[in-house]
Amino acid sequence: MNSRIKVSLFDIWGYMRFDYVIVGAGSAGCALANRLSEDGRYRVALIEAGPRDTSPWIHIPVGYFRTMGNPKMDWCYETQEDAGIANRSIPWPRGRVLGGSSSINGLLYVRGQAQDYDGWAQMGCTGWSWSDVLPYFKRSETWEGVDQTGLRGKSGPLSVQNSRLTRDVVDKWVDAAVDAGYKRNPDYNGADQEGVGYFQLTMKGGRRCSSAAAYLAPARTRKNLSVITDAQVEKVVIAEGRATGVQIRRHQRVETISANAEVILSAGAIGSPQLLMLSGIGAGGELSAHGIEVLSDLPGVGKNLQDHLQARPVFKTTLSTVNTEINSYLKKGLIAAKYAFTQRGPMTMAASLGTGFLKTEAHLETPDIQFHIQPWSALKPADGPHKFSAFTASVLQLRPESAGHLTLSSANIDDHPEIHPNYLSTDTDCRTIVKGIQIARRIAQSEPLKSHITEEYAPGVGVALEDEVATLEWARQTSVTIYHPTGTCKMGIDPMAVVDPSLKVKGIRGLRVADASIMPRIVSGNTNAPAIMIGEKASQLVLEDAS
Repeated sequence: MNSRIKVSLFDIWGYMRFDYVIVGAGSAGCALANRLSEDGRYRVALIEAGPRDTSPWIHIPVGYFRTMGNPKMDWCYETQEDAGIANRSIPWPRGRVLGGSSSINGLLYVRGQAQDYDGWAQMGCTGWSWSDVLPYFKRSETWEGVDQTGLRGKSGPLSVQNSRLTRDVVDKWVDAAVDAGYKRNPDYNGADQEGVGYFQLTMKGGRRCSSAAAYLAPARTRKNLSVITDAQVEKVVIAEGRATGVQIRRHQRVETISANAEVILSAGAIGSPQLLMLSGIGAGGELSAHGIEVLSDLPGVGKNLQDHLQARPVFKTTLSTVNTEINSYLKKGLIAAKYAFTQRGPMTMAASLGTGFLKTEAHLETPDIQFHIQPWSALKPADGPHKFSAFTASVLQLRPESAGHLTLSSANIDDHPEIHPNYLSTDTDCRTIVKGIQIARRIAQSEPLKSHITEEYAPGVGVALEDEVATLEWARQTSVTIYHPTGTCKMGIDPMAVVDPSLKVKGIRGLRVADASIMPRIVSGNTNAPAIMIGEKASQLVLEDAS
């Protein structure tokens, strides 16, 4: 994308009054900014705490190795010590750059299951059933593959395509899964999610298609859209029960940007509840403890925190993997040259190539685990891959029962909130991740994959396949987030709901939240596509109220 979207009106004229002020230029926020500014009637400000997306590592698909953990583009959150994962504190990367987490994620496009959204509707979230949200998924995407169901979009801003990269080890894993009794599925975003196959990616050609690239690039010449980067929103300004703007800090100056119509928080599952609490919206006792005036006592702010926890079985193999394909400067140089001239090769690699949505029990209505098959292995991605050839069969529970919370650590926006994931705190969650790990190990014992595995590196021979206690302990000691925090400003009609089905914050006029934090329950899969859908639908809700 053209990284200089447009110099903000704020920069040129000190023009600080808009109709709509959107906080957070991530997956949902970019979609909102595009749609609200589309017909030219409304002045829209999109405010991002991080910089423009000028780093080349953002646009090169494999660049997530360089962006995650980089404080120039990542908030670098860390959880509190968590009993469910052996009292470990783990990193929680979130994008702090134009495009948000869609600029640093693994490029994987997953809508989830129809039952996810029908479940939201059954919880009182009218207008959020599968039939309600499907048009927004379709409106958002251009699917470059075959659509045999009519469920895919063909003219949306977000480019979605099959991987340009293949690896024998992933092909053989898919074949082995079929040999183990699981079905192939050419389109898990079609009529049925269940089965094994290959990930669909948010890519255009050989470049990442972030929400910024998809939605802001086409809008960069609009005079009614101002994109303001490197601006930290400190709080929502509220007067007489109405949001009237936001207070920002930029270039060591504190300014107020006014909103004639609405302020919309799209700062994500950590940023949005933090801003609400700092603005006086949240559990009254918790706010008062930090000296914050309570403007709306909403006990659900920061609660209902849900995430996908991944266990990472690793298998050494005789097949070629990224681990050994980049183990010399010459090999790296050839890979870089191939990408420069053809936009193909390992530099187009997403975080995972193969996937599977499977059931741990035959009687289940829908899959309850997801696989991410990666033709590489690493202790930490930022540290680079292992020195030996290996692949990872990452597995996660799709719908965890465990829910955590976050709380303010202080009344200062610069102090990260305390994140308490509360992983693996129910019997169902523990049982499901154990069964998922067992399935990963059994697939590895099936042909044509088995004959190419030289060693199960992790969990390893010290953990017997049928030893559920040892398997669970290994999961607690080694599992990490797969970067899907949700639910902390949940939508609903119950006392713990933060926003209503129109995404309006309860008790405050002129204020909405539109991002993954509004999910009453986490979706069955990666969260970028649903977050973009939320941004699309939110824009329609806003425009309907404006008309």
